[in-house]
Amino acid sequence: MGAGRILGAGSRWAGALLVTLTVLRTHLAHCTEPPKRFLFQFKAECQFTNGTERVRYLGHCIYNQQQFVQFDSDVGVWVGETEVGRRWAEHWNKDPAEMDYRRSGVDRFCRHNYRVDKPFTVDRRVRPKVKVSPTKLGSQPHSHLLVCSVTGFYPGGIEIQWLKNGQEQTAGVVSTELLQNGDWTFQILVMLEMSPRRGDVYTCQVEHISLRGPLTVHWEAQSDSARSKMLTGVGGFVLGLIFLVPGLLIYLKNKKGRPVPQPAGLLS
Repeated sequence: MGAGRILGAGSRWAGALLVTLTVLRTHLAHCTEPPKRFLFQFKAECQFTNGTERVRYLGHCIYNQQQFVQFDSDVGVWVGETEVGRRWAEHWNKDPAEMDYRRSGVDRFCRHNYRVDKPFTVDRRVRPKVKVSPTKLGSQPHSHLLVCSVTGFYPGGIEIQWLKNGQEQTAGVVSTELLQNGDWTFQILVMLEMSPRRGDVYTCQVEHISLRGPLTVHWEAQSDSARSKMLTGVGGFVLGLIFLVPGLLIYLKNKKGRPVPQPAGLLS
């Protein structure tokens, strides 16, 4: 893969449920005042491979941003990571009801939520919008920057290439990170530094799961003289309109005020 190809997020999808409890303590212990506020978190996580062919359920217990005990469905038991966590794990692993509940998490929690959320996440497809715009680089006379703006697509996996006259460009290609929008879509900018010559055709080519085939947007370089002629033609057309419109209005006004001629026989 060349430097001109931009890959977004991978195909693996993970869901997470985070429950946070904040507990206040005010009593004294061992003549030392404990923290008045501490944070305990339980985080349930599902990892899917090839749909629901392989599912892994993880349960994390976190105290003040430090994980101290974890359940992993691939292991099948709680595993402590600190002295306190090991005591908790030993206690929970001896509880049949607790172990049945955790071991059922793969089907009860993960596969169930996958089926419920699949139409809104896994199966969701939003086509990208692609726009190409040139930008001059400082005071350099012939150096330009082409910006390919790809916005509003979902999921995040995407491939973007720059082509010049049909040939892939890898040098001078820079991209931003994949950015999330507030509506569950993504956007990214991919830029190409180039020195265009008249007749060169630059193409931003986008491939995404929502598209049946590559989406391409072209930009063709024009010489300075061609641009000047085009601007001159546009200016002449606008100038002609400026003189034509007032004359047309005067003509119509005079025609409206002129008396209608009557047949000679009616006046005799």
